[in-house]
Amino acid sequence: MLEATPLGDGWTLRHDSEPIPATVPGCVHTDLMAAGVIPDPFLGLGETEVAWVARRDWTYEREIGGSPGQEQTDLVFDGLDTVAEISLDGRLLGTVRNMHRSYRFDVTGLSGRLSVRFVSAYAEAEAVRGRVGERPAAYAEPYQYLRKMACSFGWDWGPTLVTAGIWRPVRLERWSTARIARVRPLVTVEEGTGVVELAVDVERTRVEAPLAVEATVAGVRTRAEIEGAGGVVRLRVPDARLWWPRGYGEQPLYDVELKLLHGEDALDVWRRRVGFRTVELDRRPDAHGTGFTLVVNGERLFARGVNWIPDDVFPSRITRERYRERLRQAAGAGVDLVRIWGGGIYESEDFYDACDELGLLVWQDFPFACAAYPEEQPLRGEVEAEARENVVRLMPHPSLVLWNGNNENLWGFRDWGWEPRLAGDSWGEGYYLGVLPRVVAELDPTRPYTAGSPWSGSWEHHPNDPAHGTHHSWEVWNREDYADYRLSVPRFVAEFGWQAPPAYTTLRRALPGEELAPDSPGMLHHQKADDGNGKLERGLERHFAVPDGDFDRWHYLMQLNQARAVAAGIEHWRSHWPVCAGTIVWQLNDCWPVTSWAAIDGDGREKPLYHELRRLYADRLLTFQERDGRLVLAAVNQGREEWRGTLTLRRMSVEGEMLGRTEVELTAGARTVARVDVPRELTPLGPKEFLVADAGAVADSGADADSGTDADSAVVADSGTGADSGADAEGLRALHFPVPDREVPYPVPRFEVALAPGGITVTARTLVRDLLLQADRLDPGARADRGRVTLLPGEQVTIGVRGWKTPDAETARSALYCVETAR
Repeated sequence: MLEATPLGDGWTLRHDSEPIPATVPGCVHTDLMAAGVIPDPFLGLGETEVAWVARRDWTYEREIGGSPGQEQTDLVFDGLDTVAEISLDGRLLGTVRNMHRSYRFDVTGLSGRLSVRFVSAYAEAEAVRGRVGERPAAYAEPYQYLRKMACSFGWDWGPTLVTAGIWRPVRLERWSTARIARVRPLVTVEEGTGVVELAVDVERTRVEAPLAVEATVAGVRTRAEIEGAGGVVRLRVPDARLWWPRGYGEQPLYDVELKLLHGEDALDVWRRRVGFRTVELDRRPDAHGTGFTLVVNGERLFARGVNWIPDDVFPSRITRERYRERLRQAAGAGVDLVRIWGGGIYESEDFYDACDELGLLVWQDFPFACAAYPEEQPLRGEVEAEARENVVRLMPHPSLVLWNGNNENLWGFRDWGWEPRLAGDSWGEGYYLGVLPRVVAELDPTRPYTAGSPWSGSWEHHPNDPAHGTHHSWEVWNREDYADYRLSVPRFVAEFGWQAPPAYTTLRRALPGEELAPDSPGMLHHQKADDGNGKLERGLERHFAVPDGDFDRWHYLMQLNQARAVAAGIEHWRSHWPVCAGTIVWQLNDCWPVTSWAAIDGDGREKPLYHELRRLYADRLLTFQERDGRLVLAAVNQGREEWRGTLTLRRMSVEGEMLGRTEVELTAGARTVARVDVPRELTPLGPKEFLVADAGAVADSGADADSGTDADSAVVADSGTGADSGADAEGLRALHFPVPDREVPYPVPRFEVALAPGGITVTARTLVRDLLLQADRLDPGARADRGRVTLLPGEQVTIGVRGWKTPDAETARSALYCVETAR
């Protein structure tokens, strides 16, 4: 039987000095921090103080003993970052140059000093650039010249911390006769029967030895002989239960075991979990252009997505528990699709295991982003090798539903001035339209492939044409008002977003001792976007007066504006289902403490945007929208049951007076959108009026004292949210203010705060717009169970708080912020 011995301890790190202890898996930066050689680059301006680390070569070393008792011993690295030379007892085993691959070396009969010498990624990239020539990119760093996590070279949300190290586990494997080299599982459904086909490759020490494989799944067992280097075994599971995305059904998983046998002796075993489901991508042309709709088990989906970046710029620090925490947060926000962005990595098995269990669909980019990538050697062979390995590695996971060739490179070639600069040089098109679709078609025909994001499907249309395929909406954030999201209906919005600073406590930890201001040194250093603060302030001033000298109010308004901006887009696009078939917010998470587009900041704290996503991605959503010059109320029902109820519409004054009211019966079929015209007599006439729509009974006084709200143009009351099932019909609310906030004569807000079991209760005496409890100001470990809440006079809301050690009503009041006047 194959024996595996982990080699995680006993390592040292050396560079022209005394060696220091090293952690494997790990990287040079984390080892130097642990030894006190460098500061934490996440704090203050520490990033600049450690830039020298990436420019040097580093060597990891340890002793390994002999390997008696088996015919062969292999040294196996699951991941080396990135360019390295491996030696054992002074003998060169090999050189590697790809972070995204694993490596195996025959070390039979060898022992002694194991050395892994890493060359500076900068030196390698510059050498490759010298061989293949210059290629344009969105950033000045040379990430396109080697197969490494691109964002370690910095991004518009990430630090420049170019890593090196043994970033995934390493082990010795001892075996005799034969071992399983690869298993390629094809999992399909044929007329209600689950089918598992396992293509097995074996490596032998004895060519003549008779071999067989025995496979088991769901109580079904079969055996097949192995001829030569491989074979195929096929199992059929009658009445297999289907795996569904969250919100559409359950996620049954089946254990698959495959044994490699020599006679009755088991030589090696391969185990995975699989799920039975079908997936298609509907890209048929129609009257609106070219669609892009995911279809799982025959069910057409509006994808409620988030973009995922590496959760730490040092990915070796991301544990199984951390993956699960972050992905549970995603599921708790109503997300059903996670796009793994192309400037990062193929994530570990822990990531995909969690998605399998949580019902989160995975869109997997191949690691290419925002650059022209040379297609010459040594890169071309590496690209195909990494694609082949990772496609097969990830195939068992039912959550994986789409392979995507790149992020923004097809768009960049057309719009970013690359074409004339390249003058005919290779730039990656051969990967995205040649190598990668060929690899996917050969190895994993059960899943669709798309050449890039954005991509219209062919060069006949602009790569980012909103009417065809996937679309990235960045003009709004860069140059326009977020209200402009409502000017178009893309077929699928794969990227869009709005920035905001992280939680206050996150900033305080990352910038110790700094007097916080939007333009203080640390704040500017932890803002990586080009003109990021300028875009934040220009985006805010369209709605509010930009605070001068009041950091706390600036911080609140920027987080509020982020939530409102994303709401404007998602509400509009969801109301246009099925023409628009999905939104993927940029972005779920951060890799360090930074002002960014994330919903969860670098310390894992939820911004107000996170709670907004819970409302926006609930099965049921009410939203006011413009249609042909008329105001309509759209009732979005993505649930499996019909939605029937009574809608109450009220025209209100900002002083709390009800100016008009009507009731409308609502029927929205499962997975549909129903629209109700707003009577003209209820349409607000000016800045002192607004419109309220509630699904459920409402008191004649104009306010239900037990209902709270949770949004700008659509809000969820206390009775309304459930993290798994979405919002119930009772408690859903939408609000419409006809003018920007700076034009609304809000009353001075008056409200009472009292402690409640597990939180606080706020009772409004006036209109209180976008009340927000910043729970981390109560205690660094505190979390609130909701984001912004708009209350009408007389209404009351209870905000749950966990992790608050010493509850106090006055302290709670100091952590509450709301929209006041535009003064």
